[in-house]
Amino acid sequence: MSASIETKPAAAQGSARMLVAAGIWVLLLLVPLWLPALGGYTDLATRALIYAIAASGLNLVLGYTGGLSFGHAAYFGLGAYGAGLCLIYIAPSLPLAILAGTVLGGIAGILVGPMAMKRKGIYFAMITIAFGQMFYFIAVRWNALTGGEDGLTGFSRVPLHLGGHAIHMGPVRFYYLVLAMFAVVMLVLWQILRSPLGHSFVAVRENTTRLRFLGVAVDKQIWVAFAISTFITALAGALNALLTGFASPDNLGWQLSGSFVVICVLGGMRSYWGPFLGAIIFIVAQDYLSSVTQNWMSFIGLIFVLAVLFFPQGLLGFIKGRARS
Repeated sequence: MSASIETKPAAAQGSARMLVAAGIWVLLLLVPLWLPALGGYTDLATRALIYAIAASGLNLVLGYTGGLSFGHAAYFGLGAYGAGLCLIYIAPSLPLAILAGTVLGGIAGILVGPMAMKRKGIYFAMITIAFGQMFYFIAVRWNALTGGEDGLTGFSRVPLHLGGHAIHMGPVRFYYLVLAMFAVVMLVLWQILRSPLGHSFVAVRENTTRLRFLGVAVDKQIWVAFAISTFITALAGALNALLTGFASPDNLGWQLSGSFVVICVLGGMRSYWGPFLGAIIFIVAQDYLSSVTQNWMSFIGLIFVLAVLFFPQGLLGFIKGRARS
């Protein structure tokens, strides 16, 4: 009898989570209908989803393995440059551009991973900044290919060809393409985090010493998490380049990496939906504050400080804690 009583709250919580998730997806599907009524615009929602993808990739390292990376914007930027260069020099193909950007950033992450994994704590954060700045200066100096400080231009979203039909990617259609990519990323992350591999990532965060005594190759686990996260962040960068029609060296800079960290902390680093919620808060706040003041970054910093002080587990962690009590 007691066992059946204990399972009822768990079943109720599971049903509540499913209802909340279903509600989120319904709202996302209907964004082009209700967002303009609130004074927003579709590209704002598209940008929020792109940043949610990038932060979700970072969160795999930051939230689940405990590694603070301040260089993830490098892979975001490489994804943007990969997509733009593909459209300019290889083929005017939307899927190929997305694939090229994702692969370019992901391969860079695979190569950087073994060198970064040899450092822990603050040294890991510093070496990720160093590699990020290295890619930044390559983009600035390689003027003939990247456009240097002016950035890469001369490309735009091309129609998506399906079954002999050319689908022109206006703001609404591109939003749904990004939403589809977001859904794929969230599904992949859900499967990873529920698998033994995902549990090993959490174990690395909780007790690295014990795992080493058990014979687990901890550095390899972190490398795998880092590589997967860079592919996801590079995908976001490729989508961002297609959204703006521009790839800038700023897309590789440590400031953007810091923004991704802020997004994860705001929403909740150890939460599946945390980066998504943090991205919405960050992008909406950025869009509004930048329209009323040039010092909008100061207010973003204030929001971040208040979040750390009053919501140390992020806004989603705070909501979950209130729900349990």
